[in-house]
Amino acid sequence: MSKTIHEINTKIKKGEAVVLTAEEMIDVVASKGSKQAAREVDVVTTGTFGPMCSSGIYVNVGHTKPTMKLGGGKTTLNDVPVHTGLAAVDIYLGCTSLPDDDPRNKVYPGKFPYGGGHVIEKFVSGKDIKLVGTSYGTDCYPRRKLETWINIQDVNEAVLFNPRNAYQNYNVAVNLSDENIYTYMGVLKPNLGNANYCSAGQLSPLLNDPLYKTIGIGTKIFLGGGIGYIVWQGTQHNPSAKRKGNQVPCVPAGTLAVIGDLKQMKPEWLVGTSMLGYGVTLTVGIGIPIPILNEEIAQFTAVKDEDIFAQVVDYSESYPQGIPASLAEVTYAQLKSGKITLQGKEVPTASLSSYPKAVEIAEDLKKWIQEKRSFLTESAVPLPGPESGLTCKSLKEKTLT
Repeated sequence: MSKTIHEINTKIKKGEAVVLTAEEMIDVVASKGSKQAAREVDVVTTGTFGPMCSSGIYVNVGHTKPTMKLGGGKTTLNDVPVHTGLAAVDIYLGCTSLPDDDPRNKVYPGKFPYGGGHVIEKFVSGKDIKLVGTSYGTDCYPRRKLETWINIQDVNEAVLFNPRNAYQNYNVAVNLSDENIYTYMGVLKPNLGNANYCSAGQLSPLLNDPLYKTIGIGTKIFLGGGIGYIVWQGTQHNPSAKRKGNQVPCVPAGTLAVIGDLKQMKPEWLVGTSMLGYGVTLTVGIGIPIPILNEEIAQFTAVKDEDIFAQVVDYSESYPQGIPASLAEVTYAQLKSGKITLQGKEVPTASLSSYPKAVEIAEDLKKWIQEKRSFLTESAVPLPGPESGLTCKSLKEKTLT
Protein backbone atom coordinates (compact mmCIF):
# COMPACT_ATOMS: atom_id res chain seq x y z
CA MET A 1 0.00 0.00 0.00
CA SER A 2 1.38 3.38 -0.97
CA LYS A 3 0.18 6.95 -1.48
CA THR A 4 1.57 9.99 -3.21
CA ILE A 5 1.89 13.51 -1.84
CA HIS A 6 -0.43 14.67 -4.63
CA GLU A 7 -3.10 12.24 -3.42
CA ILE A 8 -2.69 13.42 0.17
CA ASN A 9 -2.89 17.09 -0.87
CA THR A 10 -6.09 16.32 -2.76
CA LYS A 11 -7.55 14.84 0.43
CA ILE A 12 -6.45 17.95 2.36
CA LYS A 13 -8.23 20.19 -0.17
CA LYS A 14 -11.40 18.12 0.22
CA GLY A 15 -11.16 18.19 4.01
CA GLU A 16 -10.80 14.41 4.08
CA ALA A 17 -7.19 14.02 5.22
CA VAL A 18 -6.51 12.29 8.54
CA VAL A 19 -3.85 14.29 10.38
CA LEU A 20 -2.33 13.18 13.69
CA THR A 21 0.54 14.39 15.84
CA ALA A 22 3.48 12.03 16.29
CA GLU A 23 2.31 11.51 19.87
CA GLU A 24 -1.12 10.36 18.64
CA MET A 25 0.41 8.14 15.95
CA ILE A 26 2.17 6.04 18.59
CA ASP A 27 -1.18 4.85 19.95
CA VAL A 28 -2.67 4.20 16.51
CA VAL A 29 0.25 2.01 15.41
CA ALA A 30 0.27 0.21 18.76
CA SER A 31 -3.43 -0.65 18.50
CA LYS A 32 -3.86 -1.22 14.75
CA GLY A 33 -0.38 -1.97 13.42
CA SER A 34 1.71 0.01 10.96
CA LYS A 35 0.01 -1.42 7.85
CA GLN A 36 -3.47 -0.33 8.91
CA ALA A 37 -2.15 2.97 10.26
CA ALA A 38 -0.60 3.68 6.84
CA ARG A 39 -4.02 3.16 5.24
CA GLU A 40 -5.88 5.34 7.70
CA VAL A 41 -3.46 8.19 8.44
CA ASP A 42 -2.30 10.72 5.84
CA VAL A 43 -0.06 13.15 7.71
CA VAL A 44 1.84 13.07 11.01
CA THR A 45 2.99 16.38 12.51
CA THR A 46 6.11 16.85 14.64
CA GLY A 47 7.56 19.67 16.71
CA THR A 48 10.55 20.89 18.66
CA PHE A 49 11.30 24.05 20.64
CA GLY A 50 14.81 24.54 21.93
CA PRO A 51 17.93 26.72 21.75
CA MET A 52 19.48 26.65 18.27
CA CYS A 53 22.67 28.72 18.14
CA SER A 54 23.17 28.52 14.37
CA SER A 55 20.31 30.95 13.68
CA GLY A 56 20.00 34.52 12.47
CA ILE A 57 18.22 37.04 10.27
CA TYR A 58 19.12 38.98 7.16
CA VAL A 59 17.51 42.33 6.52
CA ASN A 60 17.45 44.80 3.64
CA VAL A 61 16.92 48.10 5.44
CA GLY A 62 16.35 50.23 2.32
CA HIS A 63 18.46 53.03 0.87
CA THR A 64 19.04 56.36 2.57
CA LYS A 65 19.16 59.87 1.09
CA PRO A 66 21.97 60.52 0.35
CA THR A 67 22.86 56.88 -0.21
CA MET A 68 25.20 54.94 2.07
CA LYS A 69 27.15 51.68 1.82
CA LEU A 70 26.79 49.77 5.10
CA GLY A 71 28.78 46.91 3.55
CA GLY A 72 32.41 47.11 4.60
CA GLY A 73 31.66 49.44 7.50
CA LYS A 74 30.45 48.82 11.05
CA THR A 75 26.75 48.59 11.90
CA THR A 76 24.91 47.71 15.10
CA LEU A 77 21.29 46.94 15.97
CA ASN A 78 20.53 47.95 19.56
CA ASP A 79 24.32 48.08 20.04
CA VAL A 80 24.77 44.46 18.85
CA PRO A 81 27.17 44.17 15.86
CA VAL A 82 25.79 42.80 12.60
CA HIS A 83 27.62 41.36 9.60
CA THR A 84 27.88 43.91 6.78
CA GLY A 85 30.00 41.99 4.30
CA LEU A 86 27.17 41.87 1.78
CA ALA A 87 25.68 44.53 -0.51
CA ALA A 88 25.10 48.18 0.44
CA VAL A 89 22.09 47.81 2.75
CA ASP A 90 21.90 44.04 3.33
CA ILE A 91 22.92 42.98 6.85
CA TYR A 92 22.96 39.67 8.76
CA LEU A 93 22.50 39.36 12.51
CA GLY A 94 23.56 36.09 14.13
CA CYS A 95 21.76 35.15 17.32
CA THR A 96 25.00 34.68 19.31
CA SER A 97 26.38 38.15 18.51
CA LEU A 98 27.23 40.28 21.58
CA PRO A 99 27.54 44.04 22.20
CA ASP A 100 31.13 45.26 22.19
CA ASP A 101 30.84 46.42 25.81
CA ASP A 102 29.63 43.07 27.16
CA PRO A 103 32.32 41.85 29.60
CA ARG A 104 31.90 38.26 28.33
CA ASN A 105 33.44 35.91 30.87
CA LYS A 106 35.81 38.49 32.37
CA VAL A 107 33.46 38.42 35.34
CA TYR A 108 32.99 34.66 35.51
CA PRO A 109 30.46 33.28 34.92
CA GLY A 110 29.25 35.97 32.52
CA LYS A 111 25.55 36.80 32.60
CA PHE A 112 25.18 37.66 28.89
CA PRO A 113 21.92 39.56 29.42
CA TYR A 114 21.50 40.78 25.83
CA GLY A 115 22.62 39.82 22.36
CA GLY A 116 21.58 38.89 18.85
CA GLY A 117 18.83 36.50 19.92
CA HIS A 118 17.19 39.17 22.03
CA VAL A 119 17.34 41.69 19.17
CA ILE A 120 15.67 39.15 16.86
CA GLU A 121 12.89 38.54 19.39
CA LYS A 122 12.32 42.28 19.83
CA PHE A 123 12.41 42.91 16.06
CA VAL A 124 9.86 40.19 15.29
CA SER A 125 7.69 41.63 18.09
CA GLY A 126 7.29 44.80 16.02
CA LYS A 127 9.37 47.00 18.34
CA ASP A 128 11.61 49.77 16.98
CA ILE A 129 15.30 48.82 16.76
CA LYS A 130 18.14 51.36 16.89
CA LEU A 131 20.43 51.16 13.86
CA VAL A 132 23.82 52.89 13.94
CA GLY A 133 26.13 52.54 10.95
CA THR A 134 29.43 54.02 9.81
CA SER A 135 31.17 53.64 6.47
CA TYR A 136 34.12 54.94 4.46
CA GLY A 137 32.08 56.62 1.69
CA THR A 138 32.26 56.17 -2.07
CA ASP A 139 31.28 58.25 -5.08
CA CYS A 140 28.02 56.33 -5.44
CA TYR A 141 27.44 55.95 -1.68
CA PRO A 142 28.74 59.21 -0.16
CA ARG A 143 27.08 59.10 3.26
CA ARG A 144 29.36 58.03 6.11
CA LYS A 145 27.14 57.95 9.22
CA LEU A 146 23.60 56.80 9.93
CA GLU A 147 21.62 56.79 13.18
CA THR A 148 17.96 55.82 12.94
CA TRP A 149 15.20 53.50 14.14
CA ILE A 150 14.02 50.61 11.99
CA ASN A 151 10.88 48.50 12.30
CA ILE A 152 10.13 45.11 10.79
CA GLN A 153 7.10 46.55 9.00
CA ASP A 154 9.18 49.24 7.27
CA VAL A 155 12.19 47.32 5.96
CA ASN A 156 12.14 45.77 2.48
CA GLU A 157 12.89 42.20 3.56
CA ALA A 158 13.37 40.53 6.94
CA VAL A 159 14.21 36.84 6.65
CA LEU A 160 15.05 34.19 9.22
CA PHE A 161 17.87 32.05 7.84
CA ASN A 162 19.30 29.37 10.12
CA PRO A 163 22.22 27.27 8.83
CA ARG A 164 21.83 24.51 11.45
CA ASN A 165 18.60 23.69 13.28
CA ALA A 166 16.57 20.70 14.54
CA TYR A 167 19.46 18.38 15.43
CA GLN A 168 18.59 14.72 14.97
CA ASN A 169 19.38 13.54 18.50
CA TYR A 170 22.10 14.99 20.73
CA ASN A 171 24.34 14.35 23.73
CA VAL A 172 23.31 14.19 27.36
CA ALA A 173 25.72 16.52 29.15
CA VAL A 174 27.24 15.85 32.58
CA ASN A 175 30.19 17.12 34.60
CA LEU A 176 32.77 14.81 36.20
CA SER A 177 34.88 17.64 37.62
CA ASP A 178 34.76 19.08 41.14
CA GLU A 179 33.43 22.52 40.09
CA ASN A 180 30.42 23.95 38.27
CA ILE A 181 30.96 24.32 34.53
CA TYR A 182 29.00 26.61 32.21
CA THR A 183 28.17 25.28 28.75
CA TYR A 184 25.73 25.58 25.85
CA MET A 185 24.01 22.65 27.54
CA GLY A 186 23.42 24.81 30.61
CA VAL A 187 25.06 24.84 34.03
CA LEU A 188 26.45 21.43 34.89
CA LYS A 189 26.96 20.69 38.56
CA PRO A 190 30.11 18.92 39.79
CA ASN A 191 30.50 15.20 40.35
CA LEU A 192 27.51 14.15 38.26
CA GLY A 193 25.26 16.64 40.02
CA ASN A 194 22.85 16.82 37.06
CA ALA A 195 22.37 15.68 33.46
CA ASN A 196 21.01 18.03 30.78
CA TYR A 197 19.61 17.01 27.41
CA CYS A 198 17.98 18.90 24.52
CA SER A 199 15.45 17.15 22.31
CA ALA A 200 11.71 16.59 22.06
CA GLY A 201 12.43 12.88 21.61
CA GLN A 202 9.40 11.11 20.13
CA LEU A 203 8.01 14.41 18.77
CA SER A 204 11.28 15.63 17.23
CA PRO A 205 11.05 15.99 13.41
CA LEU A 206 14.13 14.10 12.23
CA LEU A 207 13.63 11.30 14.76
CA ASN A 208 10.27 10.59 13.08
CA ASP A 209 11.85 10.39 9.62
CA PRO A 210 15.25 8.98 10.53
CA LEU A 211 16.34 8.20 6.95
CA TYR A 212 14.98 11.48 5.47
CA LYS A 213 12.47 9.65 3.27
CA THR A 214 10.07 12.63 3.21
CA ILE A 215 11.98 15.51 4.79
CA GLY A 216 14.21 17.25 2.28
CA ILE A 217 15.14 20.39 0.40
CA GLY A 218 11.93 22.27 -0.37
CA THR A 219 9.86 20.80 2.46
CA LYS A 220 7.38 23.35 3.84
CA ILE A 221 7.54 23.61 7.64
CA PHE A 222 6.33 25.50 10.71
CA LEU A 223 9.16 27.93 11.47
CA GLY A 224 9.03 30.49 14.24
CA GLY A 225 5.23 30.56 14.13
CA GLY A 226 5.12 31.16 10.36
CA ILE A 227 5.75 29.27 7.16
CA GLY A 228 9.31 28.24 6.39
CA TYR A 229 11.20 25.88 4.12
CA ILE A 230 14.14 23.51 4.33
CA VAL A 231 16.78 24.84 1.92
CA TRP A 232 19.70 22.46 2.44
CA GLN A 233 21.11 19.99 4.89
CA GLY A 234 22.29 21.85 7.97
CA THR A 235 25.93 22.36 8.79
CA GLN A 236 27.50 19.36 10.53
CA HIS A 237 24.86 17.10 8.89
CA ASN A 238 26.10 13.63 9.80
CA PRO A 239 23.82 10.99 8.27
CA SER A 240 26.44 8.26 8.58
CA ALA A 241 26.21 8.38 12.37
CA LYS A 242 25.66 5.18 14.34
CA ARG A 243 22.04 3.96 14.31
CA LYS A 244 19.94 1.38 16.11
CA GLY A 245 17.91 -1.36 14.41
CA ASN A 246 14.95 1.02 14.04
CA GLN A 247 17.28 3.31 12.00
CA VAL A 248 17.13 6.05 14.65
CA PRO A 249 20.61 7.47 15.33
CA CYS A 250 21.90 7.12 18.89
CA VAL A 251 24.36 10.03 18.54
CA PRO A 252 24.09 13.51 16.96
CA ALA A 253 23.27 13.03 13.27
CA GLY A 254 21.21 14.99 10.73
CA THR A 255 20.58 18.75 10.77
CA LEU A 256 18.54 21.22 8.70
CA ALA A 257 19.18 24.62 7.11
CA VAL A 258 15.88 26.54 7.13
CA ILE A 259 14.50 29.85 5.88
CA GLY A 260 11.29 31.84 6.21
CA ASP A 261 9.68 35.29 6.12
CA LEU A 262 10.33 36.87 9.52
CA LYS A 263 7.40 39.24 9.03
CA GLN A 264 5.02 36.26 9.35
CA MET A 265 6.62 34.92 12.52
CA LYS A 266 5.81 35.38 16.19
CA PRO A 267 8.02 36.27 19.17
CA GLU A 268 6.73 33.38 21.30
CA TRP A 269 8.43 31.00 18.84
CA LEU A 270 11.68 32.99 18.49
CA VAL A 271 12.94 33.72 21.99
CA GLY A 272 16.25 35.39 22.87
CA THR A 273 17.96 33.23 25.48
CA SER A 274 20.87 33.91 27.86
CA MET A 275 23.13 31.01 28.83
CA LEU A 276 25.05 31.72 32.04
CA GLY A 277 28.80 31.57 31.50
CA TYR A 278 28.37 30.73 27.81
CA GLY A 279 26.62 33.42 25.77
CA VAL A 280 23.33 34.16 24.05
CA THR A 281 21.26 32.11 21.63
CA LEU A 282 17.81 31.89 20.08
CA THR A 283 15.18 29.36 21.13
CA VAL A 284 13.41 28.35 17.92
CA GLY A 285 10.12 26.56 17.25
CA ILE A 286 10.09 24.14 14.31
CA GLY A 287 7.41 21.69 13.17
CA ILE A 288 7.51 19.40 10.14
CA PRO A 289 4.63 17.46 8.57
CA ILE A 290 5.44 13.91 7.51
CA PRO A 291 3.30 12.42 4.73
CA ILE A 292 2.45 8.78 5.42
CA LEU A 293 3.30 7.38 2.02
CA ASN A 294 3.69 3.74 3.08
CA GLU A 295 3.91 1.32 5.98
CA GLU A 296 7.62 1.96 6.57
CA ILE A 297 7.05 5.68 7.17
CA ALA A 298 4.04 4.91 9.39
CA GLN A 299 6.31 2.73 11.52
CA PHE A 300 8.99 5.42 11.68
CA THR A 301 6.48 8.01 12.95
CA ALA A 302 5.44 5.71 15.78
CA VAL A 303 8.86 5.87 17.42
CA LYS A 304 8.64 6.08 21.22
CA ASP A 305 10.91 7.71 23.78
CA GLU A 306 11.93 4.27 25.06
CA ASP A 307 13.20 3.43 21.54
CA ILE A 308 15.40 6.55 21.21
CA PHE A 309 18.88 6.40 22.74
CA ALA A 310 21.42 9.13 23.52
CA GLN A 311 25.00 9.16 24.76
CA VAL A 312 26.01 10.62 28.12
CA VAL A 313 29.11 12.77 27.61
CA ASP A 314 31.41 14.47 30.14
CA TYR A 315 31.57 18.19 29.31
CA SER A 316 34.39 18.90 31.78
CA GLU A 317 37.00 16.89 29.87
CA SER A 318 35.86 14.63 27.00
CA TYR A 319 33.80 17.19 25.06
CA PRO A 320 36.11 20.25 25.33
CA GLN A 321 39.17 18.14 24.51
CA GLY A 322 37.46 16.50 21.53
CA ILE A 323 37.79 13.01 23.01
CA PRO A 324 35.06 10.69 21.68
CA ALA A 325 33.82 8.93 24.79
CA SER A 326 30.44 7.92 26.19
CA LEU A 327 29.84 7.29 29.88
CA ALA A 328 26.56 5.50 29.21
CA GLU A 329 23.69 5.13 26.79
CA VAL A 330 20.23 6.10 28.00
CA THR A 331 16.74 6.35 26.50
CA TYR A 332 14.59 9.46 26.32
CA ALA A 333 12.05 7.66 28.47
CA GLN A 334 14.70 7.44 31.19
CA LEU A 335 15.69 11.08 30.70
CA LYS A 336 12.09 12.28 30.88
CA SER A 337 11.50 10.31 34.08
CA GLY A 338 13.58 12.96 35.86
CA LYS A 339 16.57 10.81 36.77
CA ILE A 340 19.11 8.37 35.37
CA THR A 341 21.69 6.18 37.10
CA LEU A 342 25.36 6.80 36.30
CA GLN A 343 28.31 5.12 37.96
CA GLY A 344 26.01 3.86 40.69
CA LYS A 345 24.66 7.35 41.39
CA GLU A 346 21.13 8.68 40.84
CA VAL A 347 21.46 11.81 38.70
CA PRO A 348 18.60 14.31 38.17
CA THR A 349 17.84 15.19 34.54
CA ALA A 350 16.49 18.34 32.89
CA SER A 351 15.70 19.32 29.30
CA LEU A 352 16.75 22.56 27.60
CA SER A 353 13.98 22.05 25.04
CA SER A 354 10.31 22.28 25.98
CA TYR A 355 8.21 19.20 25.34
CA PRO A 356 4.89 20.99 26.05
CA LYS A 357 5.84 23.64 23.47
CA ALA A 358 6.76 20.89 20.99
CA VAL A 359 3.29 19.41 21.50
CA GLU A 360 1.78 22.85 20.87
CA ILE A 361 3.73 23.22 17.62
CA ALA A 362 2.64 19.78 16.39
CA GLU A 363 -0.97 20.64 17.26
CA ASP A 364 -0.76 24.03 15.50
CA LEU A 365 0.67 22.45 12.37
CA LYS A 366 -2.05 19.78 12.48
CA LYS A 367 -4.67 22.54 12.63
CA TRP A 368 -3.06 24.42 9.71
CA ILE A 369 -3.38 21.33 7.53
CA GLN A 370 -6.90 20.45 8.68
CA GLU A 371 -8.01 24.03 7.96
CA LYS A 372 -6.37 23.91 4.49
CA ARG A 373 -3.93 26.68 5.40
CA SER A 374 -0.91 24.52 4.63
CA PHE A 375 -0.25 21.74 2.14
CA LEU A 376 2.60 19.31 1.62
CA THR A 377 5.40 20.12 -0.81
CA GLU A 378 5.64 17.71 -3.71
CA SER A 379 9.11 18.55 -4.98
CA ALA A 380 11.24 17.96 -1.90
CA VAL A 381 14.76 16.72 -2.72
CA PRO A 382 15.93 14.12 -0.18
CA LEU A 383 18.70 15.10 2.20
CA PRO A 384 21.96 13.12 1.99
CA GLY A 385 21.32 9.87 3.86
CA PRO A 386 23.55 7.15 5.30
CA GLU A 387 24.24 5.80 1.80
CA SER A 388 25.86 9.14 0.83
CA GLY A 389 28.85 8.50 3.06
CA LEU A 390 28.68 12.12 4.25
CA THR A 391 30.17 12.63 7.72
CA CYS A 392 30.89 15.56 10.02
CA LYS A 393 34.62 16.33 9.86
CA SER A 394 36.83 17.96 12.46
CA LEU A 395 39.13 20.83 11.61
CA LYS A 396 42.56 19.75 10.39
CA GLU A 397 44.80 22.35 11.95
CA LYS A 398 47.86 23.44 9.98
CA THR A 399 50.82 25.48 11.17
CA LEU A 400 50.90 28.95 9.65
CA THR A 401 54.25 29.87 8.09
